[in-house]
Amino acid sequence: MSRRAVSVVVPTRDRPAALGRCVRALRGQSVPVEVIVVDDGSVAPGAVRRAAAGATVLTAAGGGPAAARNAGIAAASGEVVCLTDDDCEPVARWAELLAAGCAATGTAAGRTLPPASAPAVARASQAIANGILESSFDPATATVGFAPSCNLAIDAGLARELRFDERFPAAAGEDREWCDRAVAAGHAPRLVDAAIVVHHQRMTASSFARQQLGYGRGAARYRALGTGGGRVPAGPALARRLLAAASAEGLAVGALVALAQGLTVAGMIAERGSPLSERRPAA
Repeated sequence: MSRRAVSVVVPTRDRPAALGRCVRALRGQSVPVEVIVVDDGSVAPGAVRRAAAGATVLTAAGGGPAAARNAGIAAASGEVVCLTDDDCEPVARWAELLAAGCAATGTAAGRTLPPASAPAVARASQAIANGILESSFDPATATVGFAPSCNLAIDAGLARELRFDERFPAAAGEDREWCDRAVAAGHAPRLVDAAIVVHHQRMTASSFARQQLGYGRGAARYRALGTGGGRVPAGPALARRLLAAASAEGLAVGALVALAQGLTVAGMIAERGSPLSERRPAA
């Protein structure tokens, strides 16, 4: 098992309670980890610092999670950088397992699960992300073509070379675009089944709708800026896979995932009417 030094980067904004739970889980990892919290423009930075007690806290200017991750990666001292979100709770061996998984291709990804008590909207949201990951899995290499950035590890040198594209201002599309470039460069993430994070999304019907609209906007931006070369099926093929997998989890989850397809299309249409930022990934 790898014993390389591990850093964990956690972007956050205005969710100190969730952040506190995440940081506590990171303090309880089976190997020592350097925790770097990037406060991306919280209105109450003092609350973030209290929740992140014992971690290094960086202040960002609200540029979005892609820019926040890049800032955290630049400051990390570990040989492997693990990424998660402030509303995630990694299991105790998460960092250890992901660091070991990086040995094959320089990147590794784990499984992300909703809590047992999650409402249908949260389970539907997670089913969409998990369905995209599953659709990109290659059993011959045990790698995936897509991994959400809430459960991802990258060799530090590669992470600094293969930066997240800061032209994605929200948590939508930037991880898929990053994975496309990683796959094209021969660094498809190795899937580590036991590297689990529990995703505590605080989701209502309205926030689910906003999320899916945002995913549509991110998808449109991804299509305009993406490199291609990924392993995720597109369009109707992906929609059919997501609906089939979600329906197995119950009628409510299946119906919500079906609704999400329409919301995603609406978001794509809205984004196509907006000019793309000319901002490039920082060198």
